Amino acid sequence: MDKAANILAAGGVALLPTDTVYGLMASPLHPKAVARIFALKGRAMAKKLPVLVADMAQVEALGVALTPRRKALFGFNALTVVLPLTTPPPWLAGRAEVAVRMPNAPALRALLQRTGPLLATSANASGQQTPAEVPAILAQLSGAPDIVVDDGPRAGQPSTLIDSQTTPFTVLRRGALSDETLAEILAL
Repeated sequence: MDKAANILAAGGVALLPTDTVYGLMASPLHPKAVARIFALKGRAMAKKLPVLVADMAQVEALGVALTPRRKALFGFNALTVVLPLTTPPPWLAGRAEVAVRMPNAPALRALLQRTGPLLATSANASGQQTPAEVPAILAQLSGAPDIVVDDGPRAGQPSTLIDSQTTPFTVLRRGALSDETLAEILAL
């Protein structure tokens, strides 16, 4: 992960394991690296990328409107939360909202402590399922990332995506969360 941190800081793209699936990641401070993620996936540039963070301090630094109800969502694993932006950093300028996830993966969280927030998306060709293993992921992509960290198969589903701007919260994508956990979140 030290090598990955250096590559990301220099404007590279990384294929890294998360607690759910593998992801393609880049520093938001390097627009060319972010554009490469879209190219690798064949994803339309109009679709915004979620942000991975290490902790609540990084969430708050995004300039999002946090309420106690929204903060409580970060106590759940495998959850991506759409939050409204109030005073975003320059790299989020022009966006009204941002999807944020705090992965439950210690090595990745340590990396995020070093790099700061990263733009990330599942490691697959746009519209395809995310393969569980790195060789199958690389076969789907249009090119190769600058670094690949293979930590074995990831049989998980992508994170569940919740819009926190509605009451009750709106489920935008069903993912890795169990029905029981999802019901608990929707009751907040």
